Amino acid sequence: LVSSSSDGPPLTAAARASCLPVADRIVLPSHYFAIGRVLHLLMHGRISCAVTTPGTARFDVCLGSAGTTIVFDTGALNLNIVAKTTVPWWLEVDLTCRAVGTGTSTTLFGLGKFTSEAVIAAPVPAVGGNGTLLVPVGTPAVGAGFDNTVASALDVFFTQTAATGSLTVHGFRVESLN
Repeated sequence: LVSSSSDGPPLTAAARASCLPVADRIVLPSHYFAIGRVLHLLMHGRISCAVTTPGTARFDVCLGSAGTTIVFDTGALNLNIVAKTTVPWWLEVDLTCRAVGTGTSTTLFGLGKFTSEAVIAAPVPAVGGNGTLLVPVGTPAVGAGFDNTVASALDVFFTQTAATGSLTVHGFRVESLN
């Protein structure tokens, strides 16, 4: 459905912000979702975290007319207590439509994984590779509902709890699996 042609904005503040390149955001048409439809979201880029205050990282996949309704939340991903500077990361999420309708009736169920040596306790690649966390952290559940009868903007927001880190999206792709 869409793939990125440029980097997203470099994010360094400890505040929630869109991490996608503006030109690569997509608006899905009204009535796009049907029960059982699966979207596959793939993102990758670079991330940094500090040794003394690594904090956590969090991705929110959003839909809805304004692209701000959180339909999937990775939860707080604990970052490595060993300093990491511009190391790669990879996020994959499958979002399955569970219900459709007006108002807040349309819901998606998501599950995926986040991989990086910036993940807590991940070894450096030379001695064993990267760490992977299944997402969401915690109990999987459907996200907030949105209205499937209007066009829906897709956006992804990133939050790092400590302003000592940074994140840049280098690649982004959304595919419909059915």
